Amino acid sequence: MTLRTRLVVLLVSTPLVAFAVIGGLMGRASAREDDTYKHLRVFEDVVSLITSNYVEDVDVDRVMEGAMQGLADGLDPDSAYLTPAQVTAIERGAVAQAGTGLTLTRQFYLRVLAVRDGSPASRAGLRAGDYLRAIDGRSTRTMSVVDGRQALDGPAGTKVTVTILRGSAAEPQDIVVERAPLSTETVTQRIVRDGVGYVRVAAFTGTTADETAGALRALQQAGASSVVIDLRGTSDGTVEAAVAVARLFVAKGVLVQHEERDKAVEKIEASAGDGSVAVPIALLSSVGTSGPAEVFVAALVDNGRAELVGERTFGRAAEQSLVRLPDGSGLWLTTGRYLMPSGKAISGNGLEPTVAVEEPEIDTEAPPAVTDPILDTAVGRLAARKAA
Repeated sequence: MTLRTRLVVLLVSTPLVAFAVIGGLMGRASAREDDTYKHLRVFEDVVSLITSNYVEDVDVDRVMEGAMQGLADGLDPDSAYLTPAQVTAIERGAVAQAGTGLTLTRQFYLRVLAVRDGSPASRAGLRAGDYLRAIDGRSTRTMSVVDGRQALDGPAGTKVTVTILRGSAAEPQDIVVERAPLSTETVTQRIVRDGVGYVRVAAFTGTTADETAGALRALQQAGASSVVIDLRGTSDGTVEAAVAVARLFVAKGVLVQHEERDKAVEKIEASAGDGSVAVPIALLSSVGTSGPAEVFVAALVDNGRAELVGERTFGRAAEQSLVRLPDGSGLWLTTGRYLMPSGKAISGNGLEPTVAVEEPEIDTEAPPAVTDPILDTAVGRLAARKAA
């Protein structure tokens, strides 16, 4: 092995060994540490074989970056290896002036998990389930979710071209999205049937609890005695905001549990004065319901305050932390996860609906559907509950 290769391997191996020793990655048991060093020796052999025997000269820096990406990608869709530039952007707290309103996950390529209501992506016709094959001509095959978000964000008024593959279409298509600030309004409401109100929550932000409380007051003044809360495709926001909204409906009990490695599980419970909204509730979900929305759903369903109607949620309620590496790069690592009040993990499982109803597939060539089977089912169950 050449001196340069040994130095590169040392630089890569050092943070991994340190991580193993402190228990952040491999645990504290001596047997685990032995396994770690065994794998590092194999890793060194692989690098040596590649640099010595590959048919042409190897760009070792590129190979090592690919190896780091592979390590992170093997954990979950959200963990990622970050370049020094990405680390710097995160550490500076860089916030995009504008974005597209897409929430992404990884399934071979980047894939659209959800599209924010009224966002630039929604206006451009992007939909949940679309595969992003490229962003501004750059393949997403090796992009992390973090990388994809940074590529999509930018100054208001600028444009980004996404190359998508949708459904059974054989050929990808380019869609141009003009970046713009996302709406700060997260809640809308209306009456859908006599006595039944409808609340749409598009995201969970610092104002969502107050917006929801105001929407509920308006609906009750309009005669609503039960309410449907639509969380289909809702994924934006924070868990703290979701818990604040859940407090409107749950008077007593655990709202969510938070788990980190080698720490006691933290239980967040309802407080005195919570649960001011007592009307019957039905929640609507889809595959794109994820993150903070799942925490909110779990709080209400597990505490017997609502039924969930629709599709199983995505299963993505975790938190990531930045771990800086000596060369300026870093890891965006999942270091905690949120559990249902019952203690079951949300991430990787999703939430099973009380009543399963599939969302109909959208046919762009057909006239818009005039029925909404998930909403209709929820309204029917609330009406039956009232009649009983």
